[in-house]
Amino acid sequence: MRIAFIGQKGIAIGDQAGGIEQHVLALSRELAARGHEVTVYARHRYRASRAEVPRGVRVRYIQTIYLKHLETILYSFFATLDALFRRFDIIHYHGVGPATLAWIPRLWKPHARVVATFHSQDRYHQKWGFLARRYLHFGEWAACHFPHATIAVSHVIQVYVRRTYRRQIVYIPNGARIEQSSGQETLELYGLQAGKYLLNVSRLVPHKGQHYLIEAFQRLKNTGRGAGMKLAIVGAAVYTQKYEQELKDQAAGSADIVFLGFQQGEALRQLYAHAFLYAQPSESEGLSVSVLEAMSFGIPPIVSDIPENLEVIHRAGFTFRNKDVEHLSQVLGELMAHPDIVEAKRERVREVVETKFAWPVIAEHTEGVYRSVRH
Repeated sequence: MRIAFIGQKGIAIGDQAGGIEQHVLALSRELAARGHEVTVYARHRYRASRAEVPRGVRVRYIQTIYLKHLETILYSFFATLDALFRRFDIIHYHGVGPATLAWIPRLWKPHARVVATFHSQDRYHQKWGFLARRYLHFGEWAACHFPHATIAVSHVIQVYVRRTYRRQIVYIPNGARIEQSSGQETLELYGLQAGKYLLNVSRLVPHKGQHYLIEAFQRLKNTGRGAGMKLAIVGAAVYTQKYEQELKDQAAGSADIVFLGFQQGEALRQLYAHAFLYAQPSESEGLSVSVLEAMSFGIPPIVSDIPENLEVIHRAGFTFRNKDVEHLSQVLGELMAHPDIVEAKRERVREVVETKFAWPVIAEHTEGVYRSVRH
């Protein structure tokens, strides 16, 4: 099949990649390996690293206006227009914002089939104002009504859609591959020791909750617990430079908190592989790719107890009450005092990834959705 992906910033784009971009990269790799022709529509600013674009995947660059509220929808519109004149069998939108345009190929390219993936309830993200949230709310409805089929990356989203929009959509999660890395050069570069740091890998945006994690870690240190332990935060701002600066101001004076900026490739693998715990304090999620990646290295996660996070860890990690800094600090202190509890979870987290979140299986199920809408 000839497949087009629309909605992501791009593919293999380094520090600009979020969960959707990682999802598209992995899924396009698997689909191309299965013999499909995959085209990824990318925004012109986000140039791919050629070496990391999967074999058999094409990238088409689309111009847009790089303003917070216009970038995604204008790019998606122009990408959709371009797709109308190409011989695609499947046009697959990623995200509820881009899915508002799914009616266009339904109307003007009737031989093609349209699919959308509902990645998260974006309207709850703090970076959006009132009008943007209203549009994203409409995007949820559109993602469930305009395409021939809709995919949810979590059971939480699937149930939400059934209850809210009275639609039956397909559950296909994000995925990960079992990984390992023995190198420690990156740790040495940033003054980290294996097994002696908490890791957070995420865009620096308010709903990811890094401010809760920093405060909880500081409280832990102020009570004399967590000796020798550091907090490593990996990631960059996305239209949220003010929040990034607030985090750095919050951590000022705490020598045990380090901001590593964007990391990728072997450097990121080393950071995952040697962490004591992976910390995810997010207020809202779809199905976290970074938690899955940490688990693929055998690193147990500690996550806020929102339903989307609980769905990922399958009782293979640890939880704290969402937005509750004191509870997070208490749980971290307990785990640092009893590392054997953490060690006992390591094999279990890999098991969860292998059995529930393997990319080849996810690609097979996605291919099944494509075939079902074509017949």
